[in-house]
Amino acid sequence: MSEFDLHEGEAMNKSLNIPDDYVPAEDEPFMNDRQLEYFRRKLIAWKNDLLVDSKETIEGLQGNTRNIPDITDRASEETDRALELRTRDRQRKLVSKIDAALRRIENGEYGYCEMTGDPISLKRLDARPIATMTLEAQEKHERREKVHRDD
Repeated sequence: MSEFDLHEGEAMNKSLNIPDDYVPAEDEPFMNDRQLEYFRRKLIAWKNDLLVDSKETIEGLQGNTRNIPDITDRASEETDRALELRTRDRQRKLVSKIDAALRRIENGEYGYCEMTGDPISLKRLDARPIATMTLEAQEKHERREKVHRDD
């Protein structure tokens, strides 16, 4: 996310005057401006945390390029590096999903199931702000996927 995006989000916070302890409630209109800004802030903070972790991982991997004479120690370090790289790849994919969620907020599509068009529960979105399906649609999708995998 660019510096512009962060400032844009900050400006929106001030214009909406959302308290830091605000949590979306079921008795509000679904995906009103306050809820959208809450999720935008949550997604941006999550993305920033991932990018900081990613930068630290890359710096750590670059700093650990040393010649280890003991073959067991070298194998252990290579295994650790491989694990770090897999974790980094998962984080990269997660950042991509966060970006997609931020685009859905901008397009007015956030919070609605891509399969059914129904609202995704606030509890689900709070727990997994990148969710694109209701819990029921996700479970149905996973069951279908499992059946095809078993074939």
